[in-house]
Amino acid sequence: MAIVRVTLDPNNLPRLTPEQKARLEALTDEEIEANAASDPDNPPWTDEELARAVEARRVRLVRQKTGLSQPAFSRRYRIPLPTLRHWEAGRRKPDRASWAYLQVIEAMPAAVAEVLDA
Repeated sequence: MAIVRVTLDPNNLPRLTPEQKARLEALTDEEIEANAASDPDNPPWTDEELARAVEARRVRLVRQKTGLSQPAFSRRYRIPLPTLRHWEAGRRKPDRASWAYLQVIEAMPAAVAEVLDA
């Protein structure tokens, strides 16, 4: 089956009928959970996948706090761009030393950049 991409206009979203709204509002949390769990296209995340996503988000937030793009952050803090991209995508995890470096960058981005430029 071919994948079809559709772009929705936020000013012209599809409208639910009163019957559809009533059916959605009548769903209990248990029914919602059961429907989500039975969806083969949306399997629940494992603990490892969830942890990896949280770590990837932390790396991305550190970079975003600096206001830099991935290439600019990579250059400024001398982190190989492919490594940064793998971390942010959750394909790889920073080791302990890299996590420590990211924490220092987060706390003192200008000081780290100044030391590296010296």
